[in-house]
Amino acid sequence: MRAARGAAAAALGIAVLALSVAVAATVGPAGITVSEAAAVAWSRIGGPPSGLTPIREGIVWDLRLPRALLAAVCGAGLAVCGAVLQSLLRNPLADPFVLGVSSGASTGAVLVVVLGAGGGLLTLSGGAFAGACVSFAAVLLLSRLSGGTTAKVVLSGVAVMQLFSALTSVIVFSSADAEQTRGVLFWLLGSLGGARWGDVWPSALALVAVVAVAVSRARELDAFAFGEDAAAALGVAVGRARLVLLTATALLTACLVSAAGAIGFVGLVLPHAVRALTGPGHVRVLPASALAGAVFLVWVDTLARTAFAPQELPVGVVTSLIGVPAFMFILYRGRPRAQERRVGLGTRVGRSPAGPDRALGRSRHTPMGGAR
Repeated sequence: MRAARGAAAAALGIAVLALSVAVAATVGPAGITVSEAAAVAWSRIGGPPSGLTPIREGIVWDLRLPRALLAAVCGAGLAVCGAVLQSLLRNPLADPFVLGVSSGASTGAVLVVVLGAGGGLLTLSGGAFAGACVSFAAVLLLSRLSGGTTAKVVLSGVAVMQLFSALTSVIVFSSADAEQTRGVLFWLLGSLGGARWGDVWPSALALVAVVAVAVSRARELDAFAFGEDAAAALGVAVGRARLVLLTATALLTACLVSAAGAIGFVGLVLPHAVRALTGPGHVRVLPASALAGAVFLVWVDTLARTAFAPQELPVGVVTSLIGVPAFMFILYRGRPRAQERRVGLGTRVGRSPAGPDRALGRSRHTPMGGAR
């Protein structure tokens, strides 16, 4: 019965995602219906001609559809990375940017755009990906030199993030003109305006690979939620599992950031919302997070490009405007209740609902029920 319910929920989620992408492809100045968008997509994969003019067909196939699909891929990838990192690092505030990957990607992109690094061989996306990989390598090196614990990984990520953010600011303000500065800052805030099929396929392949790795290690992620010692006691190779999962999430984040810029709060908020519906098991949390993140970012991007048309908001601005109140609500719902605080206080001072002997660990009976 549980498997049937899970399959039904997955089918419903996929249907909602497909409908969301189809509707997003119709939103814009050129009036295009869902049936016309579907006809264009069908014609491009071997079906009969759509019957639309080349201009209208190009609007759907070359502009709107790759943008909607890239939004879905980025939303799914960021949500999955957030779910993995929050369990792996045992930190509810962890998200894909806690490792400093976003800041490294920003620095790489700025080096290409402003200083011409790579001699014309690197594109903006290529520079961003290279910078992200360098920043992640720096995080791994720094965390290993400082002890290699999950807490040190988080602190190393914060340090590297601040370092690369400072480098980006120095490069922009010392070398960029006004037009370059505006373009770079718009990209750093997250934008899907330049989405092309060449961005969709690599990001989609990276997403599939990382989701497969994460789902295959779902039981290990469940064990990490109880701490490294508990995971090791359950037979998890802690060091190897952590390295594999951190590397996978960092590389996926680098790929997504290089394609769409820095988009925050998707990986922070959505995994919490999904766990409230599915429970903590990562076999369910990871696929559900991917679907929720994909649908969420498709609609957020649609809002970002239409709210102030013909001007376009960076999608990262909209995710922050939505994500901050949602995250505050999650924190409010997760606060300890007054009774729980009283119980905790009673335990600390030697009192508990079961009496002072039980609180101090001096039960009058042995665990088997006999007298001492």
